[in-house]
Amino acid sequence: MRSTDDRSTKARIRDAAIDVVAEAGPSALTARSVATRAGVSAGSVIHHYGSMEELRDVCDTHIVGEVRRLKTEAMAQGAQVDPIAALRDASDGPPLMAYLARTMVDGTPRVTALVREMVDDAVVYMKAGAASGLLNELDDPEGCAAVLTIWSLGALVLHDHVKALLDVDLLSPSLQADPTYIRRYMAPAFELLSGGMVTDEAAAGITAAIAATQTTTTEDS
Repeated sequence: MRSTDDRSTKARIRDAAIDVVAEAGPSALTARSVATRAGVSAGSVIHHYGSMEELRDVCDTHIVGEVRRLKTEAMAQGAQVDPIAALRDASDGPPLMAYLARTMVDGTPRVTALVREMVDDAVVYMKAGAASGLLNELDDPEGCAAVLTIWSLGALVLHDHVKALLDVDLLSPSLQADPTYIRRYMAPAFELLSGGMVTDEAAAGITAAIAATQTTTTEDS
């Protein structure tokens, strides 16, 4: 249940559907399961959305919109961004992590479209972050956005292993306030992204090798 009680029936149905998917996966999304959680009739679910497919589309759009909003707000803060505060602000909204974790294993064209939309949004965030002074300019923002999105979503799909290895439950509703999450997951991620693991000497060699490959590819084409 969201913190506000003045949602329309249509919004309550959407939020209930998101919760159903987050808890039990897309296969559990039925008019009856959503109606029970939303406190309405199954007929009301269909009346407001026409079909369960349409309801699922609306849920996907809403989740992507929430991710877009949070990322945009964080990037706009520039070098002064407080990522912990940004994550805590998300705790009052839909269960983003759990919904995405359950959705990514769906194996349907819907998921392909959803991931592509998130990558496209990530390109925008990263360019905004560079403009605000939060991120460095990237040679290949599209490629970097794709890799980072896949890494992030992959961690959600493998959340059971994250729990076993780091004692961090990425699907927990109280994740944002968990100091273990900050210490065991966010801190290593930040170390990798900000400092990196490769020495300057090795980085120079790898960069040269990549550049040579790109040059060869260009000449062959």
